[in-house]
Amino acid sequence: MKTNPGRFFEDFRLGETIRHATPRTVTTGDVALYTALYGPRFAVQSSDAFAKAIGYPQSPLDDLLTFHVVFGKTVPDISLNALANLGYAEGGFHRPVYPGETLSTVSEVIGLKESSNKQTGVVYVRSTGSDSAGKTVLSYCRWVLVKKRDPEAKIAEERVPDLVKVVDPADLAHSLPPLSAKAYDLDLAGSPYRFSDYVAGERIDHVDGMTVEEAEHQIATRLFQNTAKVHFDAHATKETRFGRRLIYGGHVISLARALSFNGLANAFALAGINAGRHVAPLFAGDTVYAWSEVLETAELPGRTDIGALRLRTIATKNQPCGNFPDRQGDGYDPAVILDFDYWAFIPR
Repeated sequence: MKTNPGRFFEDFRLGETIRHATPRTVTTGDVALYTALYGPRFAVQSSDAFAKAIGYPQSPLDDLLTFHVVFGKTVPDISLNALANLGYAEGGFHRPVYPGETLSTVSEVIGLKESSNKQTGVVYVRSTGSDSAGKTVLSYCRWVLVKKRDPEAKIAEERVPDLVKVVDPADLAHSLPPLSAKAYDLDLAGSPYRFSDYVAGERIDHVDGMTVEEAEHQIATRLFQNTAKVHFDAHATKETRFGRRLIYGGHVISLARALSFNGLANAFALAGINAGRHVAPLFAGDTVYAWSEVLETAELPGRTDIGALRLRTIATKNQPCGNFPDRQGDGYDPAVILDFDYWAFIPR
């Protein structure tokens, strides 16, 4: 067989390294299409003039565009036969990426846990995205539920990795160039609020909503070269639990991040991913809303230009967030589809 049917759970081995195919050169065309799909408005990523004024050589890519390109490389080898992407941890954005850069990805299998039904198992990987010089631009862990080819197949070794609950933002403070906070134009950025204006415990309803169309999420997933069958094959997904295509979870993350501009316009760069959970699926025709809670504020050693906000952004479908829908007992409000915990940089 010369075609790739994708790996099943029993095909993975603890400690193996997977070098993913198809390095990707990211261009201004990708940036324009990403903007058309999600509508992010953060000034640093939108304007070369704004970015240069504060110390960048030009506008960097939106951090989640980098994330999706790096993630997309892993799908044919990790999650082609996945039923669900379950979560994220230990994410770090290590340096800005600019148009014209070529990204590639390597993953290490750091955990395996067979499901009690013997039909599936959870695969844990640490994926690292690098630029053309071999420097790390992004690293993160994720775990995904993958089908078994043979329910009777024996798993040689299992392990659930011990992952840190919260990334230390001080470890990522070097990831941005020295910036001029004084040159950061609050009028052009769209918000008067800097680092000192946010306090732990504060909740922000981002107010706006975006309805997702079928064509949009498929274009987005193809943009990232994500080949997961559950996002494309309407014929095959008729036989699944939901009977239709699922929207890529990263699509929801980007929508929530874009919506967060209204209230967090100056939290312009992602620093790290502490945790992320796709609570429920999203489908075409649903409308996404979001709200955020400030979990912590952190000053960064050696940086007087920026601080870090630890944010927890909750996305919902078909329900505005004025009442801050959240966890309910052991579960969540039925409208919640994403629970995302991350650090973002903001000028001081």
